[in-house]
Amino acid sequence: MKNDFLKYQAQTSPYPLGMEVAYAEGSYIYDSNNKQYLDFVAGVSACTLGHKNEVVNNAIKNQLDKYSHVMVYGEYAQNPAVEYCKLLVAKLPESLNKVYLVNSGTEATEGALKLARRVTGRSQLISCHNAYHGNTMGAMSVMGFEERKQAFRPLLPDVDFITFNNETDLEKITTKTAGIILESIQGGAGFIQPQNDFLKKVRQRCTEMGALMIIDEIQPGFGRTGKLFGFQNYDVVPDVIIIGKGMGGGMPVGGFVASATHMDLLCDNPKLGHITTFGGHPVIAAACLATLQEITQTDLIPQTLEKEKLFRSLLVHPLITEVRGKGLMLAAMTSSPNITNQVILKCQDQGLILFWLLFEGCAIRITPPLTISESEIREGCAIILNVMDALLNQN
Repeated sequence: MKNDFLKYQAQTSPYPLGMEVAYAEGSYIYDSNNKQYLDFVAGVSACTLGHKNEVVNNAIKNQLDKYSHVMVYGEYAQNPAVEYCKLLVAKLPESLNKVYLVNSGTEATEGALKLARRVTGRSQLISCHNAYHGNTMGAMSVMGFEERKQAFRPLLPDVDFITFNNETDLEKITTKTAGIILESIQGGAGFIQPQNDFLKKVRQRCTEMGALMIIDEIQPGFGRTGKLFGFQNYDVVPDVIIIGKGMGGGMPVGGFVASATHMDLLCDNPKLGHITTFGGHPVIAAACLATLQEITQTDLIPQTLEKEKLFRSLLVHPLITEVRGKGLMLAAMTSSPNITNQVILKCQDQGLILFWLLFEGCAIRITPPLTISESEIREGCAIILNVMDALLNQN
């Protein structure tokens, strides 16, 4: 299978890990040799409730028995999507009361950028250095990492960048700015949290200048940081939030949420201002609804902070310089990309799945399912420490 994978399926890097997956359940993935791997990555923060979750799977099966795709988004009322949007809005601040469902996080970014321009009639967009909001052309235009963008230029014009947590840079938000897009916790940059009320200050500046504040919750969202959404940790209400990843419990989905006043502008002047065929797909929406119900009706969200404490107490080692992040969105930092690479690859050999971050080479990604147990956390951290001990002894 690996040979065919490399031959017929387009790759994203020259050296994919290439594990041959047989099945997955709970916090574990099993390869074609039935080797067990403890999953500390959760499909890059997507498998919120672990693998083969019974609640999510039953919701999918039940919906499949009723109907699958019947009409393009926005034309027919379909119960899973309606109920999902209704429940999501009930969990959000009052001004975030209308949801547009799409198929991925990057699509959600595209929709949010269009919405900012439609609402304000302005063109300028502002993002952050080392930001990541997806990989389509509009989303790439607000990616703050030139090395990944240069080969695909020209991209959207009239885009400027600020440094996350740099208050002086907020002067770049002016009456020409349609919107600023930023992550509630920077992901690809190294799981960097806002400091000194930075998000509040962005909010204030946007309000003064009439610009929209767009918060990307694709990675921090859906309980990973101890709140349903990352921005709720920082006492701020954005104009738009972008969602995806963990939203579908492992199914492909995205969305953006804003006020009805703003969102309704996309359906007229021009009509079909934003359209999608499969957005709000009933089977996917059923999975989203089941996931949201499970994480909001149990203690999984507050548990993330207790699990964070356990991770931090265990991940103490001379090769770990710090542990960044919040809840179950953590990055163990080493002093060099070489050490990080060795730890990730050797841990996979030892049956533990870790991964990299996009732009910070020293970071070891730790984003397990919210359902991970204390014993599984201890099991995985022991593997990390044993691998690091071996690396120290080598030197």
